[in-house]
Amino acid sequence: MLATEPTATAASAINALGIDLLLKSGPPDVNALLSPYSIQSALVMAYAGAAGDTRSEMTKVLHYSKDDAEIQRSFAALKKSLAEVAQKSTRDAEQMQKWGGKIDPITLTMANRLFGQTGYAFREPFLKLVKDDYDAQLELLDFVKDAADATKHINSWVEEQTRERIRDLIPTGRLTDLTRLVLVNAIYLKTPWACEFYESNTKGQPFHLSANNLISVPTMMSTRTVGYARRDGCTVLTIPYWGSELQFLILLPEQPEGLRALEKNLTAKQLAGGARLGLQMVILYLPKFKLEPPLMSLGLELQALGMKSAFDQPRGTANFDRIAPRRASDYLYISEVFHKTFLKLDE
Repeated sequence: MLATEPTATAASAINALGIDLLLKSGPPDVNALLSPYSIQSALVMAYAGAAGDTRSEMTKVLHYSKDDAEIQRSFAALKKSLAEVAQKSTRDAEQMQKWGGKIDPITLTMANRLFGQTGYAFREPFLKLVKDDYDAQLELLDFVKDAADATKHINSWVEEQTRERIRDLIPTGRLTDLTRLVLVNAIYLKTPWACEFYESNTKGQPFHLSANNLISVPTMMSTRTVGYARRDGCTVLTIPYWGSELQFLILLPEQPEGLRALEKNLTAKQLAGGARLGLQMVILYLPKFKLEPPLMSLGLELQALGMKSAFDQPRGTANFDRIAPRRASDYLYISEVFHKTFLKLDE
């Protein structure tokens, strides 16, 4: 995410939370795949309904400013700017087709949805805010009567939004008759490179799993001009996608054993700076791969970062009174944050 106005607040928060969760999600010698934009898109809707200490803790953990209006404006601006990139790509592809050329345009879906218990007393100002600022409609389901059917319905919606890439987001049995609201974000991005790789150049090349573990993987190769820099023990590289408004950012440690230090010292500012690199001609070797890790439950990680009362820790402290009136025996708290990702990178 390039941190430029008016998206700076959202971009900075997304990058910072992504790094925090990366460091909490496992050791550096294990593959990790996160979409911090998707995670933030769901949590910012929950944040809109938080109050008291719950809101204060979320502000800190999610790296938000204390200006609520600015947070809402920034996330809305980021969503709009990304949508405009996809729309421009479609127009360019149509124009190219008129001249006999052919390129697949960028496909980008960013969808938010609230699935709420029918008959529950959700506050109208909250529903209006998330609809106006985050384009999140409320769809009523009956978790009390049939939580299994509600789970199936939500998973089907996610699957549809992600072109069947993300399936079974919510595990069987995790929604119950006590569930009152599920906030969901789904993102799907498919985009060609600005300059595609020739499949004939893809060959097996050595790849370091660790300093002492070397394997052969299918590796794409091309000579091209990319964003390039060497700094702080790593190489930073950006490969533009079609239209050159989106980029694939790579940070590669100079030594095979340097990944741990690279992750430990990574900052949101460094990620943002990676989008503004000087151009250089390079011989690029890029592994061809697919990652589809298991479902992640991020509740414990978010609590470890300091977001405790949102999960009702200690019991009775959760305050989402802006979403629905709080009663002694009936109040909202976050039970879990599920996250599922998919990445395929090829020629």
